[in-house]
Amino acid sequence: MQKERTLVLIKPDGVQRALIGEIVQRFEKVGLKLVAMKMMVADAKHVEEHYTLDPEWRRITGEKTIKSYKEKGLPPPSEDPLEITAVILKNLMKYMTAGPVVAMVWEGAHAVKIVRKLVGGTEPLTSDVGTIRGDYVLDSYQLSDTGKRSVRNLVHASGSVPEAENEIKHWFDKKDLIDYHLVQEQILYDVNLDGVLE
Repeated sequence: MQKERTLVLIKPDGVQRALIGEIVQRFEKVGLKLVAMKMMVADAKHVEEHYTLDPEWRRITGEKTIKSYKEKGLPPPSEDPLEITAVILKNLMKYMTAGPVVAMVWEGAHAVKIVRKLVGGTEPLTSDVGTIRGDYVLDSYQLSDTGKRSVRNLVHASGSVPEAENEIKHWFDKKDLIDYHLVQEQILYDVNLDGVLE
């Protein structure tokens, strides 16, 4: 469990707003360990492959979008989930290739769930105060839909352990992942806190 890993991407808006250090600090402060990091400009093919690693992503995302529109009392742009997702994917590819992204792999107990909790919900408007998206972004689905663009929400975080494993392989070679020890791991994981006192 201590070795669980998850992928985090700081999206182009997070880089442009000079929030890299702030975002990294949130994960470090909770006790996660950074095991890989790189800055790159992703191409559209790489971004499309990232979002479609799960063959069900198109259908699930489209269905969730339709449901979200209806829950808000709004008519969805289409009743066809795949038609909706085609637009979402096109907007995501434009957004994620607009500038550099910072790709990171974080390791620690419950890494996937901890990172998702710190990041907050996908829509910044409804993300809780104290989360990265809730504290640093004022965007909403309504604004992004009006602008015919992706919601600008600073970061991507893997949604499950299997998803994290697939996404990490997509963004990093195995040799890029560094196994090492941090002194703080003894405090976080050692049952008896052995070695604290001299």
